[in-house]
Amino acid sequence: MAAILSVQNLSKQYDGGFQALKNVNLEIDEGEILALLGPNGAGKTTLISIICGLVNASSGTAKVGGFDVVGDFRQARSLIGLVPQEIALEPFQTVIDALRFTRGLFGKRNDPALLQSILEKLSLWDKKDAKTMELSGGMKRRVLIAKALCHEPRVLFLDEPTAGVDVELRKEMWDVVRQLKQDGVTIILTTHYIEEAEAIADRVGVIRGGELLLVEEKERLMQRMGQRQLRVELMQPLDAIPEALSRYDLEYAADSQTLIYSYEANGERTGIASLFADLSKAGIVLRDIETKQSSLEDIFVGLVEDKA
Repeated sequence: MAAILSVQNLSKQYDGGFQALKNVNLEIDEGEILALLGPNGAGKTTLISIICGLVNASSGTAKVGGFDVVGDFRQARSLIGLVPQEIALEPFQTVIDALRFTRGLFGKRNDPALLQSILEKLSLWDKKDAKTMELSGGMKRRVLIAKALCHEPRVLFLDEPTAGVDVELRKEMWDVVRQLKQDGVTIILTTHYIEEAEAIADRVGVIRGGELLLVEEKERLMQRMGQRQLRVELMQPLDAIPEALSRYDLEYAADSQTLIYSYEANGERTGIASLFADLSKAGIVLRDIETKQSSLEDIFVGLVEDKA
């Protein structure tokens, strides 16, 4: 599948010497959802702002649909929809007028059928004549998405799209994003909610200190870097882990009388069979066992801490 967005050696250094981005390279395929994860100040918003033409890069290039975001600004920007983190709407403007105005800014003719379709998909059609100040926070975020879509972009940037909304509304927004993907829109989202990336992203990028640490398919990343834990609950407490079990690098949780064994999720040999055999030889009686797969959050925290 062809890349709809291509970033090459992109860097940004501000006048004070702070380097917000360091030689970032990234390609995003048409129709995919990429989640960009990183702590505050990692460079996520700077990267989006450069691609959207809001900030100038110090070096490197960015192209959208083959158009350079600097040299072919108008063509590139027409392909981009941006939903900012901050909610900024004209309070006395109606929802439908907000969309008409934004569409006009891109030189597009009024298209009532298209605007109705967008509002219906975002469950906003019944609010089309409501002033934006009358809407809930969640509805205002959906209006921002509608405004970003009304000029028919091929790439949609969502900067913290569910920040400050409750869990139920967050999941509703995930459904909206999935529907947009089905409609052929390429989506790049930044998020602090790692379960958001785990739920809807095709690929995950991790950025820290202006450096893009990795970009990888979500499932492959979790398989490659994930660990599993085997938790073995014991019938009797241990004073110490027997020397015969030292090669397994076990942890012991005394409060729950549980031995914890970590192993690679994609390893050819887990060592579990030999562990059970050695537990039996040591006279340790098991009460219960369970396994736990590392989450995307575990992997993210590990990556960021390793680079600290």
